[in-house]
Amino acid sequence: MALTALDPRTALVVIDLQAGIVAAPTVPHSGAEVLSRTVGLADAFRARNLPVVLVRVSFAADFGDVPPGRTEAVRSGGGARPEGWDVIVPELAGHPGDITVTKHNWGAFHGTDLDAQLRRRGVTQIVLAGIATSIGVESTARAAHEHGYHVTLATDAMSDMDAEAHRGSVERIFPRLGETGTTAEVLELLAKTHG
Repeated sequence: MALTALDPRTALVVIDLQAGIVAAPTVPHSGAEVLSRTVGLADAFRARNLPVVLVRVSFAADFGDVPPGRTEAVRSGGGARPEGWDVIVPELAGHPGDITVTKHNWGAFHGTDLDAQLRRRGVTQIVLAGIATSIGVESTARAAHEHGYHVTLATDAMSDMDAEAHRGSVERIFPRLGETGTTAEVLELLAKTHG
């Protein structure tokens, strides 16, 4: 399905493009490819004075703020993280008008001020990009949909550690939450609707 519209107040929400995550192996797109496409989106949004939200995931040194709860899957990520693993990559960081949100969960809404940041700017739609498709991006897309935002997903500006998980999100979940398209399609629609 082609993208149909971008609202006058649409924000770009970038999930977890930080040093330790962009460097990890991902499929079907490398971290470098996702980053390059996301930088293009961010530049286009900034040029039109539309909000850019950079979301990062971080945990206390003792991991005391990691969500509790029993899971069947073995939790990854125990132990010390390398210095700077949770720093937004320099290609995206350093723009004074951007909004930075730090999360301690998969999704960017729970336990953060993301919804308040978007609403006070009159945002009614978000375009999502980032890593990992089936975790942070999907969790944020679900919450955005539940919060009443129109959701657009730039499917080639996201990637995952598991090809099947990426495909499942893109083909089965995202069409139920919003509209999907490539970075080029988002940029084309942005140029048509926002000059």
